[in-house]
Amino acid sequence: MSTTPNPLARGAHTALRVVSGLMFFFPGALKILGWFGGMPAGVVLTPLVRTAGWMEMIGGPLILLGCFTTPVAFLCSGEMAVAYFHSHQPHGFWPIQNHGEQAVLYCFIFLYLSAAGGGPLSIDEWLARRKARGAPQPD
Repeated sequence: MSTTPNPLARGAHTALRVVSGLMFFFPGALKILGWFGGMPAGVVLTPLVRTAGWMEMIGGPLILLGCFTTPVAFLCSGEMAVAYFHSHQPHGFWPIQNHGEQAVLYCFIFLYLSAAGGGPLSIDEWLARRKARGAPQPD
């Protein structure tokens, strides 16, 4: 359950989670399902790229819904760190040089969400409230 009293911060947390989860889903759907035009001609889907695609396609909607946010966001943050150092960093030191800005941003957004949890309007918060209501009250 979120303890942030500021309604703007609560709304921003929800918006960040929903938008980043949705945007994270798209590359996975492109890689695995061939949606949105599919992979460009000549791009080989290695086992590492397929694994990343599945993580994006499953992790994105889970983050969007705020379901198991802490572990899912942590795994997705790690995936983005691997993507950056495996695919981008060899092409230059700075993200602007190696086109890794998106991977770095996702990595840190998901690291934040893994620490902050699902926040308001999430399945995680709904489950926590439900559990708190059902817990026996001390006498």
